Amino acid sequence: MSVYSSKTTNTSILKSFSSADRERVKTAALNKVRFVTPKEKGIVESVRVALEENNFHLIQEFTYFLCEADLSDDEVVQIMKDARKIVHSLTPEFANLVEALLSLNWKKYSSDAIQAYTEFSVDVMIAHNSYIHIGIGKLILNWIPNDQESAEWLNGCPSERVRAELETVHSLLNRILTAVPMSFDVVIDTIASKFPYFKKPAHVTAGYLHNVLWLMEYKPVFEELLVQLVLQKLLVLDVNAPRDEIEALQEDTDDEDDKMEDQAIFQMDDLNAPPKPPQSLEHPIGQMLDICLMKLFKFLDDKCRPKPDCTDDQRIAKSRFFKTLVHIFDEVLLPSHNTHHVQFVIFYACSIRPAYTEIFLSALWHKVQNPNVSSIIRHAAVSYIASFLARAKFVPLGTITYYLKELSNWANNYINDSDEFSSKNCSLKANMVFFSVCQAIFYLISFRARDLTINQKNLALLNTLQLSRLAMCHFNPLRYCLPPVATAFAGVTRTHQLAYCHTVLERNARRKLATIYGHDKLMPEETLETFFPFDPYILPLSNKFIEPIYLVYKVHELEETTDCVIAETMRRKRGDSEMIEEDDFILADKRQKLSDLSKSQQFDKQFYYGASPGFNQ
Repeated sequence: MSVYSSKTTNTSILKSFSSADRERVKTAALNKVRFVTPKEKGIVESVRVALEENNFHLIQEFTYFLCEADLSDDEVVQIMKDARKIVHSLTPEFANLVEALLSLNWKKYSSDAIQAYTEFSVDVMIAHNSYIHIGIGKLILNWIPNDQESAEWLNGCPSERVRAELETVHSLLNRILTAVPMSFDVVIDTIASKFPYFKKPAHVTAGYLHNVLWLMEYKPVFEELLVQLVLQKLLVLDVNAPRDEIEALQEDTDDEDDKMEDQAIFQMDDLNAPPKPPQSLEHPIGQMLDICLMKLFKFLDDKCRPKPDCTDDQRIAKSRFFKTLVHIFDEVLLPSHNTHHVQFVIFYACSIRPAYTEIFLSALWHKVQNPNVSSIIRHAAVSYIASFLARAKFVPLGTITYYLKELSNWANNYINDSDEFSSKNCSLKANMVFFSVCQAIFYLISFRARDLTINQKNLALLNTLQLSRLAMCHFNPLRYCLPPVATAFAGVTRTHQLAYCHTVLERNARRKLATIYGHDKLMPEETLETFFPFDPYILPLSNKFIEPIYLVYKVHELEETTDCVIAETMRRKRGDSEMIEEDDFILADKRQKLSDLSKSQQFDKQFYYGASPGFNQ
């Protein structure tokens, strides 16, 4: 009589069979013959024979039995109980057997069978550390949704059925981590290796991220390494979902929606209808990034926002987590070039408490001042400071004026410290940080002109920044700034009589023209390569976290009028000079370049809607 009962199907030889039924009966017969011996002997006897007689034939047969047989709930319970009795005998020689036991699809069995599987898994990994890799790997695999399970994961949230299964997985993982501390590194390595490929369906990556964040809820010791891993993976999504591709697809979708609205223009609106939810993106990777960032924002809100009744220890713990996030930002996000949305993680976290904003800006400013930090990192830090202060609604005006003073003092000290040799070497490469700081000052004053010029007190503060000296020094920073930034700054300072920079802009324009036509070829323009990391956020689902704290640029009417007049004057002057030229080819080329240059002077077009980043609404 066999130790484990098997499922049998009573069939008559006179019954007619289809080809599929015939194959099923054939397979069942083969399994019945193959599994007779393992069922009769059982796992305990098979292990005893292997240990005492050095005969692993029964172990191999029992392993095949576990992999191929359709076990009942009672069989699973009995096998796991027997395996627990001999768990200390399951040395690495029985690795295949243990792997087969841990690979059982426990989800389809009863609660008793699942409990028996859980107890065996814990016991075998406590008794033998060599099986931790196998056990952890099998558990983490349960985090990955199937490609066909999109209905079970709506916006990265599991259904009740899936959540119940995952609770078992996380409960077991929690017990293992508590009982076997050395499994910490194994868990980190396994999570990193099992992270879904970025071209997988959105619900797969979002479901995996859901489980990673779930792990950090009951095991905070993983926070630093896992948040860093998550941001690294989201960066891959971000660079593969460029802003221009997302906007192009959204424009096509909006055009189709407009056509549908035009067709239904005479239909009555339902006033009681609920508001339409934000539409998901057509860009598959952009949609995945949108869902993942939405989940990450929720996680950060829980980790960083202190509750009204929280204790001092809890408040300290939340501040410690934010400092960890700033450290991860320095390691992962700050060195990354041309990202679009992932950096808003730190933007949102800073909005939770004013103290977080001070920590973040202070860390960036220390990097800018540190000459031992590479110029590329210092340049990126300046870009983050300028874009953050310009776009964050929650930053008080006092903080903006404080950093304007700091940036101005640093730039003026740089001019004072420049010796005779450095004054001759005004190249972009040699003075990148200085030009970055100057552009940050110009950009901040232009973007926040309404707030910074609202009263005489603020205007008096701007007068102390020595803006005229910065703009007209021998380094000529306006030459290397982005044209919209330089033009906007010139308009603001002219309007409020802080500095007169248009002569410098015209001289720079003539210098570029002389360089181009003196050599009879187009030379590359030497412009500071920069980006504004907190340009408008265009992911619809997660935008609900960013929109309330994000400042949209508005044009200053006086500045717009002044710059339009100046641009018109410059067009008239340059139009006269075109008549002198005789070469038709140069005329056409120069007319095109001058047209582009005059367009760059138009405040209402390039500063307001800017093709260049920074001033986009």
